[in-house]
Amino acid sequence: MKTTFMNSSALFSKTPPVKLFFLASLPGAISMLASALYQTLDGVFVGQYLGATAFASLNLAMPFVIINFALADLIGVGSAVPISICLGKGEREEASNLFTCACLMIVAAGVVVGSALYGAAPALIRLMGAEGAFADLSVQYLRVYALSSPVTTIIFAVDNFMRISGYIRGSMLLNIFMSLLSGVLEFLFLGVFHFGIWGAALATWSGMFVCALIAFTPFFRGKAVLHFCRPHFHMRMVRQILACGSPNFLNNIAGRITSILLNLILVRLGGETAVSVYGILMFADGFVQPLLYGTCDSLQPAVGYNWGAEKYSRVRAIERCCFVAAFVISAAAFVVISCFPEQITRLFVSAPTPDVLDMAVGALRLFALTYITRWLSFAVQSCMLAVEKPLPASLISVSTALIFPVILLAALWPLGLTGVWLNFAVTALLAALLSAVVLVRAKAQFYRPDRTS
Repeated sequence: MKTTFMNSSALFSKTPPVKLFFLASLPGAISMLASALYQTLDGVFVGQYLGATAFASLNLAMPFVIINFALADLIGVGSAVPISICLGKGEREEASNLFTCACLMIVAAGVVVGSALYGAAPALIRLMGAEGAFADLSVQYLRVYALSSPVTTIIFAVDNFMRISGYIRGSMLLNIFMSLLSGVLEFLFLGVFHFGIWGAALATWSGMFVCALIAFTPFFRGKAVLHFCRPHFHMRMVRQILACGSPNFLNNIAGRITSILLNLILVRLGGETAVSVYGILMFADGFVQPLLYGTCDSLQPAVGYNWGAEKYSRVRAIERCCFVAAFVISAAAFVVISCFPEQITRLFVSAPTPDVLDMAVGALRLFALTYITRWLSFAVQSCMLAVEKPLPASLISVSTALIFPVILLAALWPLGLTGVWLNFAVTALLAALLSAVVLVRAKAQFYRPDRTS
């Protein structure tokens, strides 16, 4: 697959902000939407071909699977921010060293975490309260993902490096191709060859492996602004990567802790049915979150580049586009989810029982309220991260993913399952208030005068 290249320096520094949004952010959103579409199809295929128990097993294993994605964000996003700033300052060799060291760190982390997950899979699933076929299917799915951990981590990280290097449309096309390839393989493995749930994980891994080879081609051939070099590790660089990557990493890890806690509660309050409904909520959110991520975070290289070049007026203009886009996406999500809960439920469960359907419809309508305020915390966190302000970004991410939900689980406990579904919307409201405070406190730093050439 031929990648499409744009001069990243000219794109980030000279393109009018609105045009830059359409050139960089929209391909990023489409790219993430393609990935989200496959993740949704993953749930659809498993639910349709393997049944409700397999679908619930998939959701039970997913918090542990996403640990791989958390690693990709920790090092991939963590290195992307300082790389963009280095390029804005004209420090190309340091940028390439950061890129090389980040790739080595990601692969090493994938091997270590994958090995740990493979060995601990049965104990982790039992800890969730699952038994019998429910537990066996979850273990199968998790172990295949664990074996593929180095590939699943690097493919998510390389997307950042492609966008930094100007391969924006190439990144979009690659993600579309990966989703299509993985979807075709999953249809073959489950619908034609009748593999078990492990076939769903194998299909995903196979698609990612092929696309990882394609994605790294311009870097190995020396055609990108970033290139592989002899790595020079030093503690300042490692601390910089970990600090910039910590907001997304903490958000993912904290979110998985919350998901595990929710699954434990749901297994006890509503059994397999409640876990399946929670899975429907997460798959529905799997459409919206990647759009927000793709829209806001796709512009992080441009924001970081201009921040490094001290062009603060361009930083403000680019961020305004991010905020407006995040609001529009969230508003659309609220309308769709609140108006079509039954249709969304039937997408994942072919013949839902009346109990499943009633629970899912009510849960989705409460969950839709999340998007009224969620856009603000997402946009502010992305903005803080892009300008190397990891502390406020981490505060927002941890509060949103762990602190607020856990506090609210206790506060809303008397409402039973309704309290669990309502937790998401109240968390989003509290996170929006916190984000507004962070944005006001940081305002003065964004209104500094531009550096004159």
